[in-house]
Amino acid sequence: MNRRQFTSLLGAAAASRITALAAPSPQRFYFAVIADTHIIDEFYKGPEGNPLDTETIFKTGERLAAARDFINSLNPPMERVFLVGDYFHNYPSAEWDFYFQHKTRVDRALELTSAFKMPVHAGFGNHDYAVPRVSREFSHNLFQQKFGLKPYYSVDYKDFKFIHLNNFIGDTWNPKSAIYDKGQGSLGEEQLNWLEAELAQRKPTFVFIHFPLRICLDVEVKDYGLHPLLRKYSDSIQRVISGHWHKWYDFARTFGPPHWVMAATRYDEDAYMLIEVDRKAVTHRVLNLDEIGWSTHYSRPYHPA
Repeated sequence: MNRRQFTSLLGAAAASRITALAAPSPQRFYFAVIADTHIIDEFYKGPEGNPLDTETIFKTGERLAAARDFINSLNPPMERVFLVGDYFHNYPSAEWDFYFQHKTRVDRALELTSAFKMPVHAGFGNHDYAVPRVSREFSHNLFQQKFGLKPYYSVDYKDFKFIHLNNFIGDTWNPKSAIYDKGQGSLGEEQLNWLEAELAQRKPTFVFIHFPLRICLDVEVKDYGLHPLLRKYSDSIQRVISGHWHKWYDFARTFGPPHWVMAATRYDEDAYMLIEVDRKAVTHRVLNLDEIGWSTHYSRPYHPA
């Protein structure tokens, strides 16, 4: 199914977008989530693995820009944007100097997201690495130099916590490990310890991780691992949000806290989540929930009532 077929199936969207939300209130704030932007540059060489992927990779910049412009138009405004990995698409070179002698997809990704009116907090996806051709340390240093971002980190905002995990730090993404398998995500013991310290603060928390939890190792050190930690602190985790599969999936409470996999702006400029947080009630709602085409790449444009 392509986007045109999806739109026809669910009904054509209105010609214009209404961009009014609820009246501003100190009790509420708003943030947006996007994923899998897959930005490329003039050095990109395809094709991708199938015709749809090849077609969409050349539209990633314009679709991210369209999603950005819509998010920028909302009032009251989105106050933060979280990008759940695959910020750009692969590495045109394994040479460090190449990224400082040329304008690459790394710079283009930053240029596109810098035009958001609110801060953008990006996390790592599998295409933001190139293991084993490019070391993980290379990628971490490049993210630090270009974006000022660490491999994993948290953001505290208005009594809520937002955690960007990195499921490429553990041994499944270590070419020298006996369990090397890039189809599986893992965090590593150091990140797990950091995560537990973050969750132990018991703040209401949103967790972002690129791989869906189904393909992340449940435990890594005896009985210690991501899945047990999420269950242990599920009472304070509002939601876990992943990308990678480029389609919308709802895992409900399979892994403890509610877990969604979201579609990609690569395929659809309307593949975003717009979230309203109620600080007093310590709850949230996804404003465009009714527009999501579950198990598809697509979502209808959001039209506030």
